[in-house]
Amino acid sequence: MNIGYACLAVGVANTDQKSCIRKNADPETLTRLIAHNLDALGKIIDYNSRNDIRLFRISSDLIPFGSSPVNTLDWSGDFAAEFSEIGKRIRNAGIRVSMHPGQYTVLNSPVDEISKRAAEDLVYHARVLDNLGVDRSNKIILHVGGAYNDKIEALKRFERNYRLLPEPVRNRLVLENDDRIYNIEDLLEIGRKLHVPVVYDNLHNSVNPGGGGKSDAHWISECKSTWSTQDGQQKIHYSQQNPLKKPGSHSPFIRIREFMEYCGGIGRDDIDIMLEVKDKNLSAVKCILCASGRGSMRELEREWAKYKYKVLENAPSDYLAIRRLLSEKNRYPAVEFYELIEHALQTEGTAGNAVNAAQHVWGYFKNDATQKEKLAFNKAVDSFGMGRLPIAAVKRLLLKMALKYEQRYLLDSYYFIL
Repeated sequence: MNIGYACLAVGVANTDQKSCIRKNADPETLTRLIAHNLDALGKIIDYNSRNDIRLFRISSDLIPFGSSPVNTLDWSGDFAAEFSEIGKRIRNAGIRVSMHPGQYTVLNSPVDEISKRAAEDLVYHARVLDNLGVDRSNKIILHVGGAYNDKIEALKRFERNYRLLPEPVRNRLVLENDDRIYNIEDLLEIGRKLHVPVVYDNLHNSVNPGGGGKSDAHWISECKSTWSTQDGQQKIHYSQQNPLKKPGSHSPFIRIREFMEYCGGIGRDDIDIMLEVKDKNLSAVKCILCASGRGSMRELEREWAKYKYKVLENAPSDYLAIRRLLSEKNRYPAVEFYELIEHALQTEGTAGNAVNAAQHVWGYFKNDATQKEKLAFNKAVDSFGMGRLPIAAVKRLLLKMALKYEQRYLLDSYYFIL
């Protein structure tokens, strides 16, 4: 079983993807942005490799205006060396990558210009993967599109336009059930007809279900038959409902107990699971350490180093409970560990707890700080205590200090980002 995440790496320095508005998309700007984005992708691949993350979705924004006439660059040629190097790192790490065009890539639109642009966008995505030198098991995920008041005709139009796609695109394409129109039964029908693999999305199915009230395990088993050996291991999407938002909204993090029960219900480990979740790689690492059977107490301790001051800020009782849990060296309490962290992240901390955590962080450089810096920190804490300054401002000051005094332990933590 491989577990991965999509597009962005939370808390990993210099891995953001940059773009620009159309009027600023001149060759010089685009060249600079592409160079940055490829460098960022390389850093994400290296991070994933270090953290045993073997599944990753590359952002469609890697090449700004990649399928648009606005971008006149020969970007695949100009950046051939960069693509080759990143592709080598992907293959050496055993990482499977994918891409997922956005909501405006609608292949079955009744408007010819829209469906034509969708086809061009799919060619762009295939071109990125081809330039990386990854095989056809590295996929492009697509939704069928709209119904346009005639679902049967819309499906026929999708079939016609699909058959017109270049073979390199068709070899990479997989279809996913959506949360409004095309449910998993629709996808299985068209996937089998066109010999296209089907990706099952559990949250979409909960909002727009297939018939008969069948289980996730049933639909996953049905989808498996659409995957050939050349397509690679079957892949699914997994997410959890955000209880505070409309149906279909992704949760801020994966609730580990629920995830473990889901994996148990599948009853298989010959599957790749793409997490769709707000905290991205943080949940991916969590799920890997709990479900893969490859985790260790040392890795939990490394995770604790990243979460500890945020937990202390929100819930000191959970902080103490985790310290006791990690002292039990004769077992591997990964699920309990993450459940305590989840509880802390959902707990609204007090002002006193926030100051206590800030003081702990301040301790890393209080002996090196100048008198001016000490006065600034004390003033900021006092202002927060009197309600004149948010805790975020205190933490920005601490982050500035951590950068100045090169406190890697703090900079690698999640205290400043959660």
